[in-house]
Amino acid sequence: MGLKLIRRSNSQKSQHRWKIKVFAMMLFVFFFGTLVLMETQYNKIRMLALLSPAPQLQNPKIAFLFIARNRLPLDIVWDAFFQGDKENKFSILVHSRPGFLLNKVTTRSAYFLNRQMNDSIQVDWGEASMIQAERILLQHALMDPLNERFVFLSDSCIPLYNFSYTYDYIMSTPNSFVDSFADTKEGRYNPKMHPIIPVQSWRKGSQWAVLNRKHADIVVKDEILFPMFQLHCKKKPLPEFWRDQYVPPDTSKIHNCIPDEHYVQTLLAHEGLEGEITRRTLTHTAWLILSSKERERKGWHPVTYKLADATPMLIQSIKDIDNINYETEHRREWCTSKEKPAPCFLFARKFTRPAALRLLNMQSALGLYHEEISNV
Repeated sequence: MGLKLIRRSNSQKSQHRWKIKVFAMMLFVFFFGTLVLMETQYNKIRMLALLSPAPQLQNPKIAFLFIARNRLPLDIVWDAFFQGDKENKFSILVHSRPGFLLNKVTTRSAYFLNRQMNDSIQVDWGEASMIQAERILLQHALMDPLNERFVFLSDSCIPLYNFSYTYDYIMSTPNSFVDSFADTKEGRYNPKMHPIIPVQSWRKGSQWAVLNRKHADIVVKDEILFPMFQLHCKKKPLPEFWRDQYVPPDTSKIHNCIPDEHYVQTLLAHEGLEGEITRRTLTHTAWLILSSKERERKGWHPVTYKLADATPMLIQSIKDIDNINYETEHRREWCTSKEKPAPCFLFARKFTRPAALRLLNMQSALGLYHEEISNV
C-alpha cells in the first residue's frame, strides 16, 4: 500500500514537471512569435516610410487685407500678381460695404470670390469706422494660424513687383512696417485723451501698414486706446472731398484728428513696441501740394493717377525711391531689405482702373509675370 502511494506521488510529480515544461515551451514560442511579428511589422513600417514622400511643411502666409468701397476695380492686376505664387503663400480678405458680395458678377478674378467679410460695417473717411474695419479684417485673418504678416491695401493700390520679390521682402524681417513719426503740429492731439494716451505716445503716419502676427493680435485685442479714438479723434468739420459744408467762423480750436493716420502708430508706441517696427510704409502715396486757402476748400488729397499718367517712367520713378525724410524727427530712413539697400515701396496708390490696366498691358512696367531683376 505504501509503495503504491509513493509511485502515485512520483507519477504526479512527473506529470507536474511535464506540464511546467510544456507551459514554459508555449511561453517561449509565444514571445518568440511576438518578437518575429513585431520585427516584421517594424520592417513594413520602415519600408513604407522610406517609400512615402516626407510630409511638406506648410509655408507661412501673407494676408492681403483690402479695404474697399464696393468692388475691387483693380482685381485683374492683382490676379496677375497672385498667379506668381505656386506654393499657397497668401490669403485674401476684403472689407467692403455691408451686404456686398464678391461673386462672378462683381469680380473677374477667382482669387477674390467670396473673400468679403460678412460682418463688415459702413466706413466713413476720417471716422473711427476706418480703424474698426481694419480690426475686423485682422480678427478674421488671425483665424488662419499660417498667416504671419498682414498687409493693408486700398482698392486703388497696385503691386510694383512680382509676388516672389514682394513675399521675400516682407518676410525677410520679423518687424512690422508701420509709417510712424512724432506729430508735433498742433491740432491733431486732443488733450482729452490724457492720461490714457499721453502726448509722448502720440504718433502719425500712413494707415497702409504691414503687421506681424504679434502686433496684429495687439490691435485686435486693444480695448483701451480704441474707445478713446472713437470719442476724441475726429476730423475737423471742413468741406472735405469737395463737399460744400458749413464752416464755423473760428476753426482754430477744433482738432482735426484722422483716426486711421494715428491709431496703429500710437498704439504700438504706447505699448513700447517701436523697437519692433520698421518705421516706414511700403505703400507709396503722392500728396497734392495746395495753398492754405485751397486746403480749406479741398482738404488733403493724394494724387490720383489717370490713364495718361500710367507710364513705365512713373513706375520706375517710384521704384527708384530709396530713402524717406521725416522732418519732425530729423530722421532720414534709408530703405533696406536683408541688410542691403532696397527700394522703399512695394505698392503704390491711387490708380484708376484705366491707368492700372494700361500698366498691366505694359508687362515691363509692373513685371508681374516674370522674375523682377531691377532694384533687387
